Amino acid sequence: MRFPRSFLFSLVAVCLGLLATASVKAGGDDWRPVDPAELALKTSSVEKDADAEALIWEVRVSDEVDGETVRTVLSHYLRIKIFTERGRESQSKIDIPYLNSWKISDIAARTVTPDNRIILLKKEDVFERTIVRMGGTRIKAKSFAMPGVEPGAIIEYRWREVHNEDLANYIRLQFQRDVPVQLVKYYVKPLSIPGFPYGMRVRPFHGENTPFVKEKDGFYSTTMTKVPAFREEPRMPPEDEVRPWMLVYYSEDRKLAPAQYWKERGKEFFETFKSGAKVSDEVKKAAADAIGDATSPEQKLERLFEFCRSKIKNVNDDASGMTSEERAKLKANKSPADTLKRGMGTGKNIDYLFAAMAIAAGFDVRVAYLADRSDTFFDPSFADDYFISTYDIAVRVGDTWRFYDPASTYVAHGMLRWQEEGQDALISDPKEPTWARTPLSPPEKSREKRTGKFRLLDDGTLEGDVRIEYTGHLGNDKKEYNDDDSPAQREETLRDNVRARMSTAELSEIKIENITDPVKPFVYSYHIRVPGYAQRTGKRLFLQPAFFERGVGPMFSSSTRKQAIYFHYPWSERDELEIELPAGFTLDNADQPAPFAAQNVSKYEVSIRVTADGHKLLFTRDFFFGGDGNILFPGSTYASLKALFDLLHKSDEHTISLKQTPSPGN
Repeated sequence: MRFPRSFLFSLVAVCLGLLATASVKAGGDDWRPVDPAELALKTSSVEKDADAEALIWEVRVSDEVDGETVRTVLSHYLRIKIFTERGRESQSKIDIPYLNSWKISDIAARTVTPDNRIILLKKEDVFERTIVRMGGTRIKAKSFAMPGVEPGAIIEYRWREVHNEDLANYIRLQFQRDVPVQLVKYYVKPLSIPGFPYGMRVRPFHGENTPFVKEKDGFYSTTMTKVPAFREEPRMPPEDEVRPWMLVYYSEDRKLAPAQYWKERGKEFFETFKSGAKVSDEVKKAAADAIGDATSPEQKLERLFEFCRSKIKNVNDDASGMTSEERAKLKANKSPADTLKRGMGTGKNIDYLFAAMAIAAGFDVRVAYLADRSDTFFDPSFADDYFISTYDIAVRVGDTWRFYDPASTYVAHGMLRWQEEGQDALISDPKEPTWARTPLSPPEKSREKRTGKFRLLDDGTLEGDVRIEYTGHLGNDKKEYNDDDSPAQREETLRDNVRARMSTAELSEIKIENITDPVKPFVYSYHIRVPGYAQRTGKRLFLQPAFFERGVGPMFSSSTRKQAIYFHYPWSERDELEIELPAGFTLDNADQPAPFAAQNVSKYEVSIRVTADGHKLLFTRDFFFGGDGNILFPGSTYASLKALFDLLHKSDEHTISLKQTPSPGN
């Protein structure tokens, strides 16, 4: 069972009444001697042709007591050998990311040159900055540049990281870096105070570390050797699904088999849900009013879903218009009736109101807990609920459980957030909790429909009007990205995206619709002018009809692949274009890309034709990917998958020729 911080700290506070000693900082401050053999190294012992290699990566993780305060202290130490100029460039600039609640101290660094000179980092050369990580997350970092680095040198740096009023409970310790590592070593020291009943546990993932060995001062150590460098690849699974790491946490040693553990947790989840989804007279009336004249179970649930999604404001949504100060002043809703009365609530309040209204309408309703597959892929053989980090409302319709999440404002009825689709969900129950699979929405649910009416000039300029509609997960992604931006920021985002494909594009009359509408598709519309879109050569114009794919590179560029290939969700695309041809030009060739398909996984079809009067080119394009729920592919299939998307790219680059015909009388 995962213990909330408030519970653990209240327990620790009681235990501290029995103890009043202060801990001391573990580890020394002296640099370790450099072996001449390390300075003489010319190549990596882990990966051939590596530009740099970590010789030692050591972290001490200690849960400590200082008076009446508990804290986690992490002492980091790194020694890296530089082999090449690229290694110097990649390893010379150091960022130590941290959260606002952490304290970073004792930063020290030095460079040992090939001729054994030592250059120390000056304290004034350490500064603070904001860095942007993958996914757009902004985080603070202590940053510095290593002094005097050159190929053949060794760089070393260390720092101390303190998490006050915290425990090493459910923290992830990594074994892989952006360079190969000869030796990774973790020292872990559990909290040890009288009366504290929980033991520290460790669970490794995707790697094999050595068994823990007891060390002095209450530490236990484990190592991993010859760890290859981590390299990010496009469309790969979540990092912690492919990197070696270990989870450190506290729990009771109940020795429950996974099946028994999940049965008990499912019962506990139900009791919590039961108390939170109480049905009152107000809820009954609201349910009846929302359902109205709907007769089928599906219609009734859809109306309840739309009521909760559209009529109740989610105060935690970044598009709610509420500041953090305003949220802090809000009173907590104690029941679905409170949420209904106030017309606002947290995501959980909204979901539980939907559950209560569905119960009032006579449905069998449960809360279902499941994992987030943007983080890792859930394995129920791990008897702990750490990865069961999210939930949905499950409603039985006939013999099937249907899943709902009206708190996710932009997720369409009949869908979940993509992170929760295709997942094993634990259906809570007072007697027999069960597992059920959430459905994965098919490609047609997440559609990008693109239309354009253009006029092609005889100098190759293309000008016209565009409309693009995004539905399903595509629409949800667009709304979430744009809903807290200003109108000017949204327009700039659109311009940047189009100009990244076509640098000469000029956009005007931009309209961005339904940004915060929970039901309607997200829409871009604009007027565009692209000088030089078609290439003029003598009396011919060479035109790429697939306008929306112009300038889009291949999805996969590398010839080899290590990681699996992972698409977040299935999707489809539909293009409808009408291009008025310049006066005096006719189609010189009428060929079009051949259709292709990959069983039920993907299909591509294009149609190119000219109107009967020869004045307009009509182009349609249909593509989908992820049919039959195929979104995860082993690395061994990379060559076939790459060939498919290379064919897609080649087909989309297909060019047709327009020929200028002599005018009458010439």
